[in-house]
Amino acid sequence: MTDPWVALEPGTDPSERVRVLRRAHETFTAAGTVARPVRSVVADSWRRSAGAHVSPDASASVELSDGDLGAYRAEHPLARVMPLFRELMGTFARDGQHLLAVCDAHGRLLWVEGDPTTRQRADRMNFVPGARWSETTMGTNAPGTAVALDRPVQVFAAEHFIRRVQPWTCAAAPVHDPRSGRLLGAVDITGGDGLAHPHSLAFVQAVARAAESQLALLAPAPSDTASLRLTALGRDEALLVTDTGRKIRLSRRHSEILVLLARHPEGLTGDELLCALYEDESVTPVTLRAELARLRRVLGPDVLRSRPYRLAAPVDSDFGTVERRLGTGAVTAAAAAFGGPLLPGSQAPAVVRIRRRLTDGMRAALIARGDPDLLADWAHAPWGEEDLDVWRTLATVRPTPPVLARLRELDAEQAVPVGPVGPVASGPYATYLQRPRS
Repeated sequence: MTDPWVALEPGTDPSERVRVLRRAHETFTAAGTVARPVRSVVADSWRRSAGAHVSPDASASVELSDGDLGAYRAEHPLARVMPLFRELMGTFARDGQHLLAVCDAHGRLLWVEGDPTTRQRADRMNFVPGARWSETTMGTNAPGTAVALDRPVQVFAAEHFIRRVQPWTCAAAPVHDPRSGRLLGAVDITGGDGLAHPHSLAFVQAVARAAESQLALLAPAPSDTASLRLTALGRDEALLVTDTGRKIRLSRRHSEILVLLARHPEGLTGDELLCALYEDESVTPVTLRAELARLRRVLGPDVLRSRPYRLAAPVDSDFGTVERRLGTGAVTAAAAAFGGPLLPGSQAPAVVRIRRRLTDGMRAALIARGDPDLLADWAHAPWGEEDLDVWRTLATVRPTPPVLARLRELDAEQAVPVGPVGPVASGPYATYLQRPRS
């Protein structure tokens, strides 16, 4: 097969391919081994599905229904391009007995439209609006895998991880915010084996690009988009500034919640927030709801919304600025915006992961750039004063006596990482992260 992203090359017998894939799927679910000729993209997805403990007999759960679904769809950015999706794909879906589906960045189906008979069949496997079809819950499937990989995907018949989905074939492509590049969701075409043609994948890709172009035309000016400003770098208690200029100093827990919701403008469910905030599995949803109720009182009734939990207005954050600048290679500008590690005292699992990725990304960019001034600024900052890798790089590009002396000190200090009761705290930020900041 010349293109691993295309399910069937022209001339391939679909029936024979289905038989081979079913045998391969049964081998994988029984023994965990992938037999040829399963495509690499599918094999990798099967492994991720198994790693997420997805059962081959699982059913999709409906997370948003009735009023919750309607409110969420109305506010979602992809609602603005649904008329375009219907114009480009609606007739094709109805006439071909296919379905047009649109999901958010979490794999939640927001719209499922098309041939009525096909919709009835899809309803039986909960391929319905409001259901979650992420790869981590429903295994290999085009919309879920497309948002997991952030690239167009075609899934044919028994390539699906869930057995009840294997009579179907689908192709999906991710859709991004044209200004920020943020993943918004995916557009999908689902139906029978006829969709395994390479043209189906190219079709949804073209529709996704058209949607991004439409969003770019509809996007407001940058100065009109952000009504909340969140500062969370280098401080344990974040500062939120509203569009009216009101400044709110947040508690540590509220700071963590705001950081996570700023990172996920599409919203997070209660279960997702619970896992993101608490290491202790004994913490109950009641505790989280009480914390969110207190946060709502602090922010005001119109800022924090629920089902899923999300902020009513866009947020411009200092850590988001650093991420965007690093993503475009603007290292100097990113360094200027970096005020320190994100909520350095936080132990919330998701915040720790974001902090580590952001700080490591900033360090790696500085080391790769090799600019002596940028390296010196980092090395002399509280979070960089014990960063051995940065000091070594700085000594290479600016071997002054003070720099070389500090490098010798760090080499001596970090060469014996054992204290009186075992290993001491180590790593470039250990000392800094142990001190409170505000």
